[in-house]
Amino acid sequence: MALKAAMAVTGVILVLYLIAHMYGNLKVFLGQEAFDGYAEELRDLGYPLLPHEGFLWIARVVLLSAVLIHIYCAVVLTRRDNRARGGASRYQVTKRVQRTYASYTMRWGGLLIALFVIFHILHLTVNVIAPGGASDSPYVRLVNGFQPEYWYVTLFYVAAVIAVGFHLRHGIWSGAATLGFNRADRQGKINAVALAVALVVTVGFLLPPLAVTFGLVSNV
Repeated sequence: MALKAAMAVTGVILVLYLIAHMYGNLKVFLGQEAFDGYAEELRDLGYPLLPHEGFLWIARVVLLSAVLIHIYCAVVLTRRDNRARGGASRYQVTKRVQRTYASYTMRWGGLLIALFVIFHILHLTVNVIAPGGASDSPYVRLVNGFQPEYWYVTLFYVAAVIAVGFHLRHGIWSGAATLGFNRADRQGKINAVALAVALVVTVGFLLPPLAVTFGLVSNV
């Protein structure tokens, strides 16, 4: 139970981060000044109580801890579940389908998300991978990286974000059950909330790169 609770709590932290990150990404539609200004504000958030980029480093430590705890709990719980089943085929077809859905959205989808996060950090955060050219401007890095000639970057981004959406949909439902909110009389509402959050986050993250790829946002 402790592992499931830890997984649910860290999941909440990650969902809140995704929503905040999505909000920042959408500022790309306000232009370079607004987008770069927002990025700079994050570096100075909490100053002078915190040093320059102090808030970002605290957030990074919290997020990294949440991710590692989340993955650890997922791996341990998966192994326990597999041992408990013992590979038997006595489960009903519907249960096998549910396990398959959970497997692809939470395990394989999680692996795709992890690979994407590494690429995303190298691309848009530390500026090591720079399709379209490196830049000190977060706005320019984003616009350069999703130009039509780099369609494979956009495709990878779209696939990862869709995986995030499935992960959120199933994760919110499972987390609500773990935290005791998923009672019979609330299942419809929780399902609607999980679906709504997943759709909002998915669409919100897809809008900026697709807008760049299709010429709706540019450096001009």
